[in-house]
Amino acid sequence: MLKPNLKLIIGSTRPGRNGATVADWFYDLAAKHDKFTVELVDLAVVNLPLLNEPENPRHGRYVHEHTKEWSRTINAGDAYVFVVPEYNHGYNAATKNALDYLHNEWRHKPVGFVSYGGIAAGTRSVQGLIQVVTALGMIPAATAVNIPLIARMVTEDKKFAPNRILEDAGVAMLDELSRWVTHLEPVRRDAVGSAPRRPRR
Repeated sequence: MLKPNLKLIIGSTRPGRNGATVADWFYDLAAKHDKFTVELVDLAVVNLPLLNEPENPRHGRYVHEHTKEWSRTINAGDAYVFVVPEYNHGYNAATKNALDYLHNEWRHKPVGFVSYGGIAAGTRSVQGLIQVVTALGMIPAATAVNIPLIARMVTEDKKFAPNRILEDAGVAMLDELSRWVTHLEPVRRDAVGSAPRRPRR
C-alpha cells in the first residue's frame, strides 16, 4: 500500500536562511517516522513570481506554466509541513504568495508548521498563517514545532541541533497529520466526485 505524500516546504527564500538547515533535520525525522513518503519543496527553487494569474485560483484556469507546475506539485501532496521564519511579527511574503497561487489543490488536506525565530520562536508567523490555510479549506495541526533563538541551535558547520522537546513535538505533529490524512480521505473523495464539470471550450 502506498504511503501518503508529505510535501515539506521551505518557506524562506532569503540568502543565508536557516530554513533549509531546519528542513534537512525535519526531512530526516519524517523519513524515520515512516508514515509518509517525504518530498522537499524549496520555494527558492520554485521561484514563483508575485501572483500574476488573471483569474481567481478557485477556477483552476491557469495561464502560466509556473502556476501549472506549482499546481501539479501541490496537487500530488496529501499533507504539508511548512518550515517558516518570522519577519517583523508575521509570516514571510514568499510563503503567502505560494499559498495564494492555488485553491482547490490545498483543500481538505492537513498542514503543519515548523517555525523558527527569536524568543517568540516564530509563533506569530504561524498564528497568521493558520488564518490563511483555514480560509483555503486546509486543516492545521494543533501540534507545531516552534524553535526559539534559532541562531543558538545552528552549529558552525550549518547543522541544526534540536533538543528532545523539539524532536518529540515533530513526531507528535507527524502522528497528527497522519491521522488527519486518514480522516480526510473520504471527504476529499466526495469533494472530487461532487465537483461540477467544467464546460468544454
